[in-house]
Amino acid sequence: MYDAIVVGAGHNGLVTAGYLARVGWKVLVLERRPLVGGACVTEEVFPGYRVSTAAYLVSLMQERVVRDLELRRFGYDVLPKEPAYFAPHLDGRYLFMYADQHRTREALARFSAKDAERYPAYEQFVERLARFMEPLLLQAPPNLPPRTPADFQALARLGWHVLRRPPAEIGQIVRMFCGSAREVLDDWFESDELKLALATDGVIGTNGGPSTPGTAYVLLHHVMGGVGGVRGLWGFVSGGMGSLTEALRRSAEAHGAEVQTDADVARIEVVGGRATGVTLRDGRDFQARVVVSNADPSRTFLGLIEPRELPSEFVKQIEAYRCEGSSFKINLALGELPSYSALPGTSPGPQHRGTTHICASLDSLEHAWDEARSGTPSSEPLLEITIPTVYDRSLAPDGKHILSIFAQYAPYRLRDGQWDAATRGAFVERVIGLLEQYAPNIRGSIEHVHALSPLDLEQEYGLTGGNIFHGELRLDQLFALRPVAGWARYATPVVGLYLCGSGTHPGGGVTGAPGHNAAQVILRSAKQGQKSYALFLANNPTMEARHGRRSIAER
Repeated sequence: MYDAIVVGAGHNGLVTAGYLARVGWKVLVLERRPLVGGACVTEEVFPGYRVSTAAYLVSLMQERVVRDLELRRFGYDVLPKEPAYFAPHLDGRYLFMYADQHRTREALARFSAKDAERYPAYEQFVERLARFMEPLLLQAPPNLPPRTPADFQALARLGWHVLRRPPAEIGQIVRMFCGSAREVLDDWFESDELKLALATDGVIGTNGGPSTPGTAYVLLHHVMGGVGGVRGLWGFVSGGMGSLTEALRRSAEAHGAEVQTDADVARIEVVGGRATGVTLRDGRDFQARVVVSNADPSRTFLGLIEPRELPSEFVKQIEAYRCEGSSFKINLALGELPSYSALPGTSPGPQHRGTTHICASLDSLEHAWDEARSGTPSSEPLLEITIPTVYDRSLAPDGKHILSIFAQYAPYRLRDGQWDAATRGAFVERVIGLLEQYAPNIRGSIEHVHALSPLDLEQEYGLTGGNIFHGELRLDQLFALRPVAGWARYATPVVGLYLCGSGTHPGGGVTGAPGHNAAQVILRSAKQGQKSYALFLANNPTMEARHGRRSIAER
């Protein structure tokens, strides 16, 4: 018997386990794969290479979680990117953006003096909006409609948080939730190159183009973090992304949590409307007072629980939950670094150290989404490229490199056929052909290829529909509506069952916030249960005389 069983050792599941273990709970974490981390892992997919196969950068990881769980003590270290961004163009021009705003303005002036002048004001604008949102990331939102004192308290806090803002800022906040990245950026800048550089944050992992309503929030979501105190800056985890989740595992285990891999949960057991434990595919079963699912809402409620155990209206909401992705991940082992025509050279240079975006224009990005929306993989997808080995030589053999490509868009559902080895290979060839236009040496430098279609992301990492955020980041699936209205506070219609993954507030990315928030809700609920039990004993003294005081686990 455990106090809590966590289904899935993704980073949020490990965060929840870490917090519960630190207050003395007996915690078991069960992971289907042979290693912890979910999509936040380091794997040796090529001999001698340690590859961040799925998630590849960090910025949004909450500092409070890092401190509370002492992750740096357990080996977590981030290497900041500098420059932050590089975009080569076919006409020979290129754009750099830096952590240093002054250097960025100098680079922008080559494209537009007006944009270079306005850029600091835009950064201040983003800073204000991010500062408004950030306190909400580590708070459980209210259920709508509110039904408990905690809901009313959360709703009151939210109202006060909003009403303290100037009217103009409230309007900007609403627009960032409802508007498109393109219309927001059109108001600020004139150069397509700068708008493209910024708009890509609004479409990464998203079913939408830069003109799609709601992408302005996705843009904001991706800058609500930083590295080394620099807003919106991203970095590489030393040792690969798996070093973060290994640190989370070690932190939890140091306080008594038990982690089992190769433990595939087939079913969450429910008796009388209460979660009682889990059964694995190999037949083993474990009991617990609380079960916490790090799986996405669709997989949890439509795959791990018998439908009869859930209200029919709730099941309909989950069935309508949008959880398909359009992201494709490619990992390449290279014999030499790419030599871009706009900035040649295969020795490590600034063009290899930042995140590189390959995309001709905003209109090209829009066209790529239009193709994907019809069920066709984009003919000229957006490529987001990183080279972690320029920062961390321990990841590859001497003289070799890892090049990571996040390609957008590759729809989960194809109009013609389905994702298989042939369609996957054809898309990889398309991506390499596109990159070759900008870096002619790339094809000859490739020694190994590892590719993940949306279907692969689903089958290998448990991401339903290949959605990297556990569900779309759209207004009707955010905050008090995530995953569905009425169930935003991590609890579920099944008593004792909670969610802690990215399908809950505040959504996707390697943040640790859902895991943190779920743990706090679970602990508050247990504390309230203790108070209620103590009150019951006070009013029924004969009960304590007969049975004595029971432990938290026994209760």
